[in-house]
Amino acid sequence: MPRPWEADPTASFARRLGKSAKEDGSSDVRSRCPDIWELDNGDVAVIGRDLTEVYAGSLPADVRIAPDERLVVIPGSMLRAAKPDIPGPG
Repeated sequence: MPRPWEADPTASFARRLGKSAKEDGSSDVRSRCPDIWELDNGDVAVIGRDLTEVYAGSLPADVRIAPDERLVVIPGSMLRAAKPDIPGPG
């Protein structure tokens, strides 16, 4: 059965959501930075620390991570800084 949504590997980076990790204070090294990007198809790419294995045994009952998915963690301040860039109601 096909998934209702599938990531499009041909999508390109369109714009950063929020601040860069350096602007946010989350990193001072360009090659090791968490980030949030909107892709040109409207999907969102998140770059963060892969903690899939760390959290695998303690996920909420209704949460699943598929074999081709990863749980990544980014600084909360980075997501809060991206809020004005994320469209929504009101």
